[in-house]
Amino acid sequence: MATHRFNPTFTDNVINAMGPKTTPRMRKLMAGLIRHMHDYAREEELTVDEWMAGVQMLNWAGRMSDDKRNEGQLVCDVLGLESLVDEITFTLAGEAQDAPTATAILGPFFRADTPYRENGEDIVKTRPADAEMTFMHGRVMDFQTKQPLVGATVEVWQASTNGLYEQQDPEQVEFNLRGKFKTDEDGRYSFYCLRPTPYPVPNDGPAGKLLELMDRHPFRPAHIHIIATYDNYRPLTTQIFDRKDKYLDNDSVFAVKDSLVVDFVPRKDDTKAAVELEYDVKLVKFEASSGAA
Repeated sequence: MATHRFNPTFTDNVINAMGPKTTPRMRKLMAGLIRHMHDYAREEELTVDEWMAGVQMLNWAGRMSDDKRNEGQLVCDVLGLESLVDEITFTLAGEAQDAPTATAILGPFFRADTPYRENGEDIVKTRPADAEMTFMHGRVMDFQTKQPLVGATVEVWQASTNGLYEQQDPEQVEFNLRGKFKTDEDGRYSFYCLRPTPYPVPNDGPAGKLLELMDRHPFRPAHIHIIATYDNYRPLTTQIFDRKDKYLDNDSVFAVKDSLVVDFVPRKDDTKAAVELEYDVKLVKFEASSGAA
């Protein structure tokens, strides 16, 4: 029985309009979405002007999105939705005593066309004056056997010290601070990069506007993005965070997990980098666990 003064059959009518060819999963997802949206609108007594402002924000995100920036995803990020979905999807992996590498959100600045580079290569093609060069290296291994995975792909990307990814910044060369690497016969990858620095979510779109309206700071803690893949293993999308960053406890997109916080340490006898980071990635076979990645 309805507990509000609005049409008590309206939501059920919308849900029941789905036809017999709707798959069971689509029916379940859409019925839940419709019911929650309608309940929200009734509970808050959403006006036409407020609803239209939301529609305009969605349209704004769509106009800004392309293959180099996903503003709709960034809106989901500042609302915590992508991090929540990530947590739901990979909870079982996090509950294991010796869990595979934890996941984190993809973020809006991934590029599918990043080129392969050689192990040991420098991905810093436009070097800022305030850069602290880092040598990052590690292994990709099977979560259960700890055996190295030879020929695994490790893709990385990061923002420059001015807080911008290369596709946001005309001063950076294309694919600056990006690269794909294949692990060697020992399952190892390596490259030179920047020690990451914190940066604000862009304020030129709806995600930044939402943060302003909610009186929240826009900063993300210093991090490096990683995607690791290997045939017959669950792909891993994650981020790793510098332990010394002041935004770890209040990331504007809620993506930080304790197991993803890392220590950069001084590097000896290397004129190219002052610090280094050793970071191993553990992947799970598809059949090994239904909840891990």
